[in-house]
Amino acid sequence: MERPDGQARLPGPIALWWIGEAAVDGDVVKTVAERVAREFAREVAVQTPIERPAGTLDAKRRQHSSREMLKWLVAHAPADASRVLGLTDVDLFIPVLTFVFGEAQLEGVAAVVSAARLAAPADRRLTAARLAREAVHELGHTFGLVHCDALEDEDGRAAPCVMARSPSVRAVDAKSARLCPGCRARYVTFQQDGSHVYREHENPHR
Repeated sequence: MERPDGQARLPGPIALWWIGEAAVDGDVVKTVAERVAREFAREVAVQTPIERPAGTLDAKRRQHSSREMLKWLVAHAPADASRVLGLTDVDLFIPVLTFVFGEAQLEGVAAVVSAARLAAPADRRLTAARLAREAVHELGHTFGLVHCDALEDEDGRAAPCVMARSPSVRAVDAKSARLCPGCRARYVTFQQDGSHVYREHENPHR
């Protein structure tokens, strides 16, 4: 993508925010940031904003609306960021599902991932690995990637692409931490085309 003066325009960083209720675990967030930076070849700016999302709690469900979280992230996204990823520890939902690990705007700017059902209390490395997979997955949607059924080589074994659906923690653990060759090629094409059209309609890409 080029600027009006013909020079290449570098994409803005991905802002990674801890917006959870508990204190941030710096090591876990660092692992997520490193994986995201590696997969998308972009700078990741880790921040812990003082403000937290408001108006996201559904008192009857005792869960937080991921859609409202996304709206909050969009409204508070840094002007220089190309994407904003919120990491939280509250349980997320959408009306048609019992829970979600995360959600993103397809070809949009915001994504959110929750540790509420991904955390392994006795294994911080496993928690970080799960969050990293789902962070890449949700950010992939913001770059136009949809759910994928392809396999990717993961430490010598065939594992589902990181863009595979994740209906359970077991599915998160089973899939690769990386984009498959097809998804990576689509991401590169998205970058080259400069596509950025946020689709306002509802979409199932979570």
